[in-house]
Amino acid sequence: MKLFKTIVSFLCVTSLLVACGSSDDDYNDSAEIPNCLGFEEATLKLTIQDTYETLPGKVSVFFKVNDTEGNAVPNLQASNFNIFEQGTNDDCPRAISPSESNGRISPNTQIFNTNTLLVLDLSNSVLSASLEELKAASVSFIDEVMPEVADEQYKMAIYWFDGEEQLHELNPLTTNREELKMAVDGITTDISNDPSTNLYGAVVNSTKIATDILNENEGNDVLAASSIVIFTDGTDQAARVDEGTALSTVENANDNISFFTIGLGDEIDEDVLQRIGKTASAFASNKDELEDTFEEISDNVAGQAKSYYLFEYCSPKRSGVNDLIIQAVQGQNQGAIRTKFDATGFTGGCK
Repeated sequence: MKLFKTIVSFLCVTSLLVACGSSDDDYNDSAEIPNCLGFEEATLKLTIQDTYETLPGKVSVFFKVNDTEGNAVPNLQASNFNIFEQGTNDDCPRAISPSESNGRISPNTQIFNTNTLLVLDLSNSVLSASLEELKAASVSFIDEVMPEVADEQYKMAIYWFDGEEQLHELNPLTTNREELKMAVDGITTDISNDPSTNLYGAVVNSTKIATDILNENEGNDVLAASSIVIFTDGTDQAARVDEGTALSTVENANDNISFFTIGLGDEIDEDVLQRIGKTASAFASNKDELEDTFEEISDNVAGQAKSYYLFEYCSPKRSGVNDLIIQAVQGQNQGAIRTKFDATGFTGGCK
């Protein structure tokens, strides 16, 4: 059960002023948009996380918006969304007026948080040639992604790898960006005992950590997303984990985990790093470009958190299970998705 369903259920029991419903969470389809709506080919992708209903007539949908290349689409407003409903008497979904339905983007801080794992290659080649530049770039990354005032919705942890089997924790998950920057500042050239590079092991281990974070949040009735950002200046040398295992781990990971890679120098395998960084990758040809490259990725990571939306509106439907189509429009780009909601008991008076 999701957190907002728990909150609404609590209000139902304690005040008897709110009634709750449950949508069919398994019905979440962007391919089955009726042709009668005349939508162009989708260039935006919507992914519904959850839908719930609150009497007297409010429908709430929590979802994510990306472009077709997987990039986040942040900072959309209620005016960027069109709502269509289809009941048993409708041949084609009917558009719902934004003004009459009181459609709005609502704060999602109580039901959602985002977690970033910054994973740094501290093998001998980095420690001996580009450590200070990496530290400066990491501090800039932290400043860009983490809010200045601690916010429970935004957390980050820092890990590092060398040739050893395990992923080393530099700083645990925290809301405190000054704590994170102090941890980075404390990295010294003698931190590692193994000069090799266990890149593929870092991919597998960081994915497990990100998955555990999502599972823990789910167990606490909180929706969450994780971003893994891996920096390296080379290829896997330790051969503790094979390439295929690392790539399949990324491909089969939870959809709410985003993967980013940052490569430095001419000894990296850009093709492999792009496949690991399936959300986005960036490359610096030399250490002087490293901070700008980290900034390129930090913009995308920060945008991921802002691409999750809680859209709420007052439905004119008064009974039954109905189809709901949400269309996102941004300039010339558009995309839509279909789900369902239950209007049993709906009446007027929704605000």
